[in-house]
Amino acid sequence: MKNSFVFSLSGMPKFAVGFISTIIFRLLSPMFGMWNISPLMATELAGAKAYGPWVGGLYGVFSIILIDVLMNKVGSWTIVTALIYGAVGVIGAYFLKSRDGSAKNFIIISIIGTLFFDLITGVLMGPILFGGSLVVAAIGQIPFTLRHLAGNIFFAAVLAPWFYKKIITNPKFDLSKILKFA
Repeated sequence: MKNSFVFSLSGMPKFAVGFISTIIFRLLSPMFGMWNISPLMATELAGAKAYGPWVGGLYGVFSIILIDVLMNKVGSWTIVTALIYGAVGVIGAYFLKSRDGSAKNFIIISIIGTLFFDLITGVLMGPILFGGSLVVAAIGQIPFTLRHLAGNIFFAAVLAPWFYKKIITNPKFDLSKILKFA
């Protein structure tokens, strides 16, 4: 039986690829009018499928924190979004545990994860952190969530299965192989 902690650590270069790709995309996407579209959930869910809820959750939490730090947008919002994105990784790991890494399964959990994330961060927490009414937040959240869903469904269909099959489950990208110790 694999030591899950060591197994998770060996996947660090794989997560680095996902995180670096996400950062580059997040920095460039506003130039093309693609706000609120990011491959983060796709890479998080692919890792959660392979490594389980702890790793999926921690990847979500630390990715949001690092993205906000790198983009100089750290605030109270960072804590809320990081924790909810971490929860999406945990939920995704449990959902994907007994399912294959197909586009269909990544799409289903991306829809659930996106709706969960946007409901809590936009509709429920938005008025608490920034003021306003729940009704205005819910109505204002609709176009934002539709765009968020479109991006996450696209990445779930295209990137998540590829990242899972070609990078995450590929042993040649394990840290032990890269550093040449077994």
